Amino acid sequence: MKIYAPPCLLLCFAGYFSVLAVVLKTNNESPWTDEFDKIELSCLIESISTTNPRIEWKKITNDGPSYVYFDKRISGDLENRAMIREPATLVITNATRSDTAKYRCEVTAAEDQKSFDEIVIDLVVRVKPVVPKCSVPKSVPFGKSAELSCVEDEGFPKSQYQWFKSREEIPTDPKTSHTFFNSSYLLNAETGTLKFISVRKEDAGEYFCRAKNDAGYAECPPQMMEVYDIDVVGIVLGVLVVVVVLLSITAGICCAYKRGFFSSQKQTGNNYKVPAKGDGVDYVRTEDEVCRSS
Repeated sequence: MKIYAPPCLLLCFAGYFSVLAVVLKTNNESPWTDEFDKIELSCLIESISTTNPRIEWKKITNDGPSYVYFDKRISGDLENRAMIREPATLVITNATRSDTAKYRCEVTAAEDQKSFDEIVIDLVVRVKPVVPKCSVPKSVPFGKSAELSCVEDEGFPKSQYQWFKSREEIPTDPKTSHTFFNSSYLLNAETGTLKFISVRKEDAGEYFCRAKNDAGYAECPPQMMEVYDIDVVGIVLGVLVVVVVLLSITAGICCAYKRGFFSSQKQTGNNYKVPAKGDGVDYVRTEDEVCRSS
């Protein structure tokens, strides 16, 4: 047997049960802002019957959760930089890079049948890059390899890198540009390195790097890179000259030895040595030898 209930009765029951549940929502689960700007983390109570619910905010990091709003007061790093806008929205008035994290809004309604609800908001505070540190070799031999580097560690999200030559951007693939078509290099936008495999005369010029992210960009001052020819003939002649000089010195030393310039001085009366005594021969010293020995 089927039991039919009046439509108004069903609506009344539905409304009754919906009121007994605390339900939260947010306008933006992944908000972002630039450093030092204002940002709102919306926590909206969609339904509730408890007149005085308990509202808490927690910041969730790798070290675990920590209170941001508890017992109706802001605490922690946001103590002087945030406030609650009724009923439960968290407003950060001066966001910093350390505020990048997940935040959890928790509402406890003791008089509701479903007495607890929460939402998690993922906040990103973007930080503009600072001037990157660039390294450009001053001079490179023609046909040799060369590496240019660009580093910036302050920006968030992590910076991407662009290289420019004479104010013209260097493409990742040289074959896509008429200017750099004949160049041979590898450009890494993630690490900021520009490596020439074999430099040409046309690769000489002023180079600078740009570090950029969603918050902005910064550039290092231009630096000049020269490309010079290796004087092979001059190097060969120089080596020959050194060899000839060494041979001349060696020949001179040999001649000096042959002519006796390096032999020991002749014996004099002051450095006279008594001849060694021959085997089986009785040697009799003279009076002069006896006097000298005494």
